[in-house]
Amino acid sequence: MSDEGGRLFTVLRSLPSAALRVSFLRAYLGDASRLEAARTFDRICHDGARGGDKEALFAVALLLSSLAADPVLDRLGEHAARGRLEDLGRLLRRGAVASQPPPSRVPEYRADRELTIGERRSMARRPDRRFFEKLLADPNPLVIERLLENPRLTEDDVVRLAARRPAPVEAQLVLARTPWLSRRRVRLTLLQNPGAPPAVTVPLLALCTHTELRMLSKSFESAAIVRQVARELLSIRDGNEPEGQPSSSSSSS
Repeated sequence: MSDEGGRLFTVLRSLPSAALRVSFLRAYLGDASRLEAARTFDRICHDGARGGDKEALFAVALLLSSLAADPVLDRLGEHAARGRLEDLGRLLRRGAVASQPPPSRVPEYRADRELTIGERRSMARRPDRRFFEKLLADPNPLVIERLLENPRLTEDDVVRLAARRPAPVEAQLVLARTPWLSRRRVRLTLLQNPGAPPAVTVPLLALCTHTELRMLSKSFESAAIVRQVARELLSIRDGNEPEGQPSSSSSSS
């Protein structure tokens, strides 16, 4: 590993929370060259998939998921493909693009008129839970973003949002940028929702247990790309590299 990579691991291990480690990696990605970052992330993904540093892997997976709508992922994917960085490339796969459902209608908050976005965002900030069910079904991501910051929101609420079908893609992209993705139930719910964006869900597979990967690899509720990557990660954990995909340890060190 390069000196730069060694320093990055040292800093990551010194940070006390996943949120701080993700923030640090986000800043690192902005400062480093894309190729350098791709190699570093590939090393973390490679080692983590084979029993290495799980905290660093956790941070990288959450970062990649949070960047699902960011063009930086396309550039990282290009470097992964050119450099044969298989472990990073695996978590950046998108698979087939799912057809998008028609936009949902704004829930009826009042009988006399439709509330403006500003009014709905203001409502989402309030501690009053009476309108939470309607707010969770709101089609505007700005409303969802505000609601996900509400301290009265519970994990059960967020799981219902992650499970909605047809999947509210914009809402799930917002969800991926929040600390709620650190919750195991939220991640598994997204992984079992076939309409969830693969750019959000596929990186999360790196954080699954062996039992969870086995379940997802056979679940026809999950998207095809989720099942495929789950099978590959299972093979790696069982000591068998996926056929045609050699270890990337030599190319990312």
